[in-house]
Amino acid sequence: MKIHMGTGSSISVIIPTFNGEKWLEDLLNMLERQTLPPAEVLIVDSGSADTTCNIAKRHNVRLEQIAQKDFDHGGTRSAAAGLVFGDILVYMTQDAIPAAENVLERLVSPLLKDEKIAATYGRQLAHKDATLFSEHLRSFNYPSVSEVRCWKDRKRLGFRTIFISNSFAAYRRNVLAAHGFFPTRLLFGEDTLTIAKFLENGYCVEYVSEACVYHSHNYSIWQEFKRYFDIGVFHVDQHEQLMKFGGPAARGKQYVFSELALILQKKKYLLLPESLLRSGCKFAGYNLGRHYRKLPRSLGSLLSMNHRWWSGAV
Repeated sequence: MKIHMGTGSSISVIIPTFNGEKWLEDLLNMLERQTLPPAEVLIVDSGSADTTCNIAKRHNVRLEQIAQKDFDHGGTRSAAAGLVFGDILVYMTQDAIPAAENVLERLVSPLLKDEKIAATYGRQLAHKDATLFSEHLRSFNYPSVSEVRCWKDRKRLGFRTIFISNSFAAYRRNVLAAHGFFPTRLLFGEDTLTIAKFLENGYCVEYVSEACVYHSHNYSIWQEFKRYFDIGVFHVDQHEQLMKFGGPAARGKQYVFSELALILQKKKYLLLPESLLRSGCKFAGYNLGRHYRKLPRSLGSLLSMNHRWWSGAV
């Protein structure tokens, strides 16, 4: 059964892609089956060399193509917003597969009921092939209980107050536009920084645990190091804004102990050394990232998951 939105409200789904043939067919098929179907789906492809664009052309979606060098996490998503007409903008990544036919309906429901809610994001479930480490990351960041977070909650929740993921998130267009859409030239974290500004200006974000997608990565230890190196770069570059919500140290400690507890609970004792090694590499990568300005740019590129950013890094 298809459900239609009230007058004056429409959903536009925006999906940046790059070599996404492994997931895109499943994602588009699930979007076509939604109980609350989007008014339009825009795919912005940045130079895929596989069949991603052919898959898009087989579906009733709009395809825009840009050069790989022109992709920017915030800038590309902001530009895409200017190409669609929806009052609610749903951003997804190519590898986030809806777990049910009502996930869009659940995701945008709070935006239709409460004008104070400016953005929502859904729960990310680990894929069946996920490692314990990948499974833990998803369960830690995406619990089973929904939650509304506002400016006042920063003293209680700290850094978690501004957590969100553009792998599956919805925004009120008018609020996003009033804040200049997403910031550009960020290594990543355009979603987190935008939510920080929303909350500071009196809006709230809601985590909708009932809106689920399958989305996880089995990162190697080296990839974990690089990922946390990038987080360190982001945190030092955006220190003034992010520190209004407290530092990440407390949340990091919670994560380490939570992972160890899960390993013990599942009696996967042989994973304990790897868990400690991963935590050490994350800590080292993060702290090195915080001092990236002291490093040669070529080394920063080597240590980062986003090599292209460094060609224009300040």
